[in-house]
Amino acid sequence: MKKLSAPAIFCLCCCLSAAAQNNDAFPVQATIGSGVIEGNYDTKTGIQTYLGVPFAKPPVGDLRWKAPQAPDPWKGVKETKKFGPRAMQKLIWGDMNSRSAGVSEDCLYLNVWTPATRKTSGLPVLLYFYGGGFVAGDGSEPRYDGESMAKKGIVVVTCNYRLNIFGFFAHPELSAEAPYKGSGNYGLLDQVAALQWVRQNIAVFGGDPAKVTIAGESAGSISVSYQMASPLAKGLFAGAIGESGAGIKPTLAPVPMAEAEKTGADFAKNAGFPTIRQLRALPARDIYEIYNESNRFGFPVAIDGYFLTKTLSEVFAAREQAQVPLLLGWNSAEIPGMAFMQGQPYLPEKFRERVKAEYPADFQQVLDLYPHTSEKEVELSATALASDRFIAYSTWKWFDLHRKNSTQPVYRYLYSKLRPALVDQNLAPGLAGGTAPRDPNAPKPPEPVGAPHACEIEYCMGNLHRIKEYAWTPDDYKVSEMMLGYFARFIKTGNPNGDGQPEWKAAAAGDANPPVMILDVESRLENAKNDARYEFLDKQYLKK
Repeated sequence: MKKLSAPAIFCLCCCLSAAAQNNDAFPVQATIGSGVIEGNYDTKTGIQTYLGVPFAKPPVGDLRWKAPQAPDPWKGVKETKKFGPRAMQKLIWGDMNSRSAGVSEDCLYLNVWTPATRKTSGLPVLLYFYGGGFVAGDGSEPRYDGESMAKKGIVVVTCNYRLNIFGFFAHPELSAEAPYKGSGNYGLLDQVAALQWVRQNIAVFGGDPAKVTIAGESAGSISVSYQMASPLAKGLFAGAIGESGAGIKPTLAPVPMAEAEKTGADFAKNAGFPTIRQLRALPARDIYEIYNESNRFGFPVAIDGYFLTKTLSEVFAAREQAQVPLLLGWNSAEIPGMAFMQGQPYLPEKFRERVKAEYPADFQQVLDLYPHTSEKEVELSATALASDRFIAYSTWKWFDLHRKNSTQPVYRYLYSKLRPALVDQNLAPGLAGGTAPRDPNAPKPPEPVGAPHACEIEYCMGNLHRIKEYAWTPDDYKVSEMMLGYFARFIKTGNPNGDGQPEWKAAAAGDANPPVMILDVESRLENAKNDARYEFLDKQYLKK
């Protein structure tokens, strides 16, 4: 093969760089509270984008483990045409295909997509929080891209927030130095800062600060539930969407401040840096490595008396949550049944053994709620029970609390569309979203029995074309357009109905079998069939 000369390599790199640029766009500027930013106006789509906009000071140095601070103003024009860095994190899940400018402790940036013309105002706004268990994720991921939703007449914002030890580490010394005498929850406080930024600046992009809907999936959905409960976010949004998850036991539920402080103090002591002064003096690399070496999965949300004053159940029962319309739901097979069976085969006797081990005093009630007379029935019930324990119950509890303690409409869904085949047959679907290399020696996995965790995101945001791993079919695009339509109308009006799609009724407080929209190739409204499962689990978690 002939070697290229240095000039030829330079020319080739320049060509590739030019090809990567958007040749349909011209620069546009906007003046926000901190200064002038310059984004791109895409003449092909009509959408303007402002990427990597700082909404807080970099949380570094003395600002590590402090509530976010307003960004410093700048002079001149700040270019915002590329995504900013994502928060410090490991690449944990295969479906997190970041477009960000690397990984950095300096990560508090947001992105705006707007369809507004120079004469447009009063558009509804969506602020979307990414998932990732509060340990990973970022607002640049293709599945969260705001262009398709913006084409529906909505200003879309995604924001980064701090994660893992950088975002949720509590410590007695941190509580002592904070004016509100609490610590941890920095990632959630970052989200509040993004909401405040939207309130102050979104009109510049044609948005209405009184028409903001917050949404998210998994940890993003849990974030939405926390923002609904937080006094700091009161009045900053007018609607909420939750996709699989709420901050309710057993799903990333909060702990008392003293417990969070002890967890952090023990961690710091075991790491050999017991004081905050010592920890703040370390470079981000050392904090990153110390955290990863610990094999911890994040740090808990804390009832800090500032962002969060009570558990979510207590806040909602007191009717102190944000009184806004809520659309929420979960997927039909959030996690495989093997997560419950722990390697045991899908046999009725093995299922009974596992149920007795988990629920020794109430096993018969569980067996009655989850049928198990055949291997296929065991697979379905094990999947249902694993999913309920993982994330479906907490989402149901959020649904149940809001419909019973609010006059606002609550819309519930069950997402059931099976994913198509992977394009690359050397990959296999991950346990809860993402992909992993396929083991050629492993037995053939069972056929999917439902929609797994996180699979609906690219559908509801209209981003199938941005996700290259799956061989999308016309049915997939049909479901995506339907789901995007429901979400867009809810964002605009607080009601998902319209455009000739199947009617979606809200659930009333007294409904024994509340309506549930089954989102699939042929979507339909049904009465809930399995809420007795969640009522049983509700009693179980109340005991603990």
